[in-house]
Amino acid sequence: MFESKRMNSEFENFLELVRKRKSCRDYCETDVPDGLISNCVEAARLAPSACNKQPWRFLIVRNCELRRRICSEGLLPGLPMPWIKNAPVIVVLCSETSVFTHVIAPLISKVQYHLIDIGIAGEHFVLAAEAQGLGTCWIGWFNEKKVRRILNLPSSLKILSLISLGHPTNSTEPTDEINRMKTEEISKYF
Repeated sequence: MFESKRMNSEFENFLELVRKRKSCRDYCETDVPDGLISNCVEAARLAPSACNKQPWRFLIVRNCELRRRICSEGLLPGLPMPWIKNAPVIVVLCSETSVFTHVIAPLISKVQYHLIDIGIAGEHFVLAAEAQGLGTCWIGWFNEKKVRRILNLPSSLKILSLISLGHPTNSTEPTDEINRMKTEEISKYF
């Protein structure tokens, strides 16, 4: 009975964290301490991965000039994202793919394991940020070749996402659950 209450409490705390986390599009220019970023990376490091290959690589871009170039040259046109310019950190989320797990196995199974792995690790990262009072936003609207060139990355790294990171200018409100599908709409039991 006691264990059940404790698990219920832990689940409620976790669910509250998930409800609270939303995309941040308004950052203070305040620096993010290394320790907070390290905590996020540590949470991501603990994520599971196919065959324990751990393909994720988190490139932490704090340098003002590199961030400016990513914002001015590395984002795709047509979708303005002025808020990213104020984020004191841009995380470049990459995959280091292994030949068997991420190249050969998907030919057989048709499952891109590294994408699943990166998604799990990335979400661990953003939830850890939220737990520490930081804001994040996943960004998929970027030109991989240009960002790769700006950061001088090797061809073995595939950039899958950018994540802006920083202190939100105001406290974020929980995600509007009215706009979310109901659990019975997204699940089916067999």
